[in-house]
Amino acid sequence: MQVSHLLGSFTIPALYYVFLLPLVSCSSHWEFTASSNHKSIKENVHKLSPQMTSYITVHGLLLWVSMGFLMPVGILTIRMANKEEGGRRVKVFFYLHAILQILAVLLATIGAVMSIKNFENSFSNSHQRLGLALYGAIWMQTLIGFFRPRRGNKRRSTWYLTHWILGTVTSLVGIINIYTGLKAYHKKTSRSVGVWTILFTAEVSLIAFFYLFQDKWEYIQKQGLILGTNPHQPTPPSDQENVLIAQRDNQKVLLPEPCGKRNALRNLFD
Repeated sequence: MQVSHLLGSFTIPALYYVFLLPLVSCSSHWEFTASSNHKSIKENVHKLSPQMTSYITVHGLLLWVSMGFLMPVGILTIRMANKEEGGRRVKVFFYLHAILQILAVLLATIGAVMSIKNFENSFSNSHQRLGLALYGAIWMQTLIGFFRPRRGNKRRSTWYLTHWILGTVTSLVGIINIYTGLKAYHKKTSRSVGVWTILFTAEVSLIAFFYLFQDKWEYIQKQGLILGTNPHQPTPPSDQENVLIAQRDNQKVLLPEPCGKRNALRNLFD
């Protein structure tokens, strides 16, 4: 009896130290970590001056317009030029593409100068690292665009493939970096970015829809689904059907007339 009592008095404290004490210490450690993180966030928010907050906002808007709007729209315009056979509209789309891309590069450069001059660039997060890579990529893309070989040159295919791949990747990574920038803005200022995220997602979705719609527009035209067409109207005959109709009409002309009809006409004129 004394032995069991001694075992019980020894086992219960041992179980407490083995199972309950780590849980209590972990809970207290989590509370301490959470309180310290919350305190650091509050201190970080209080450290931001209104001028610094406005700098961050302007930086984000510049990169939104540059990487999130002008560059994708410039890609859409050059795709529209590729659909044209030639003439004045091709030149209009080409120059519009060039103007939009140059504006995008200028705005992104202003945003980069603002970040270098006013922000703490420790490159400790993905937004800053992606931004640094994008600044180099957009200027490389600009230089590649200026050194465009003429059509018929052997280097034209290599240039076109490089320009297309680099431009597409830069635009996609720029859109991703805008999302990381919104997240960093929320973390830095503790302000809600839900409305801005929804607006940017709606814009990107509209651009993506138009991008995919460009490839299907010619197919829709061939299916007779353009506005103003009558779905019940019979389709015009094809070229092969027109040839068969012409051959049938020629056979009718070349067939000899019946004898009775020929004699009746002769008696009529006699």
